Amino acid sequence: MLRVTVELWPGGRESGSRVLATAKIGRVKNGALADYKVELHEDVQGEIATAALRDYPRYASTIWDLVARAVAVALTGKEELPPRPRQLDVPIHASDNTPYVRLREIPEPARSLFEKRIVYSTRPVIEEDPQPMDCAYARDWTDFLDGGR
Repeated sequence: MLRVTVELWPGGRESGSRVLATAKIGRVKNGALADYKVELHEDVQGEIATAALRDYPRYASTIWDLVARAVAVALTGKEELPPRPRQLDVPIHASDNTPYVRLREIPEPARSLFEKRIVYSTRPVIEEDPQPMDCAYARDWTDFLDGGR
């Protein structure tokens, strides 16, 4: 079995590293054309996909070709990359000159990651919003997108 691990090394230092995601690629049928089971996991969402990569020509290319195709088939069902995701377009609202975002308008997995980053931050209570406690300062959101949070 192959285990591919994606780690974050803050500032390029291993000392603060943490695992973001793993892929398990296990051979289930031997031979010149092997079959593999693929499992993708992320630390925030848990298991995100499983799939089978069938009739892969062993030793015909590098291990990275196998890994790329295994990940692609798990994400799309085909041996091709999915379309590149579009930039997040979360609306910024304003109340009394306070720019804010609504957490419920942030798509996953960005929402869960952002919520983890602002857990100890001050957040506005926007009384005219239908969910006044479901808001965050727009500057925190833009800092997050820029890699500052």
